[in-house]
Amino acid sequence: MYLPHSVPLLLSIFLLLVLLIPCLTFAQVCQRNCGKQILKYPFGSGPGCGDPLFQPHVSCSQQKLTLTTHTGSYLVTSIDYSNQVIYISDPTISTCSCTLPSKGFGLDWNAPFTFHDSTIFALLDCSINSSSICTTQSYDINDGNNSNSNSNSKLLCDQSTPICSLLYSCKPISTINLPISTCCVYEPVNLGPSFEMDLQKLQCPSYTGFYNFDEGESDPENWNYGIALKYKFSVTDDYPNSCSACEKSYGVCGYNGAYNSFICNCPNGINTTTDCYFTSSYNNGFRNGIAWLIYPMAWTLVWFFL
Repeated sequence: MYLPHSVPLLLSIFLLLVLLIPCLTFAQVCQRNCGKQILKYPFGSGPGCGDPLFQPHVSCSQQKLTLTTHTGSYLVTSIDYSNQVIYISDPTISTCSCTLPSKGFGLDWNAPFTFHDSTIFALLDCSINSSSICTTQSYDINDGNNSNSNSNSKLLCDQSTPICSLLYSCKPISTINLPISTCCVYEPVNLGPSFEMDLQKLQCPSYTGFYNFDEGESDPENWNYGIALKYKFSVTDDYPNSCSACEKSYGVCGYNGAYNSFICNCPNGINTTTDCYFTSSYNNGFRNGIAWLIYPMAWTLVWFFL
């Protein structure tokens, strides 16, 4: 029997594809890590991953998890999933090692975050006439205007705390050469209804933020500088049962469609509305079944043409 020269080549290509079929899998779109940071609900590695309420605010870019607000982007240094707290760093925060000029920090009003009770802000080098250090009247930190309202959104500066004297014992801060009375501490943090600290309007060129003294309250060099933020899943703050089942089956919680419906993105790339146990067994069974069907056909064709 005469065979065209291209037939053996076609058979070889066909056989190669057949052998590769059982190994083909789709990549999981939603990742379980962003760099060294473990990702769990409600955070996701990209659009369609995690909770749609959190996606515009916390994202993974170049293997770095960042929180973005109208005042800038901030690196997420760690996440405490048990207590629903994220810790971020602000590159413009002054510490015991250096003082930096800053415009302040603010949260987007629609972001699912509030300041954790452990967070403390201290405004530094404030003008003597600054509204932030005038304790005889109540001022709004957002606009510096005098207010007769007793609303809880109004911040009162605390100058009696030892935090200011401890901060001014740091060499970089002590070189400011201004009295400790120009330091203003807000604890617990409350930035009013707009969640914003405008240092320019407050006439304070820099600030520092820290949390959890870790038994080193008297040593500002060892304070945890940064900002701790509390987050909530929803109004009821219940962890979704569907998401819990998804993560236990090595899936990643996500969403799709016009109504942001829940999906479970599985390791084999398949999306389900439940978990990944069925898709894993189905995918393995399907691949094995295809292999048992195609292997005999492939070898029959090889022997027939040889």
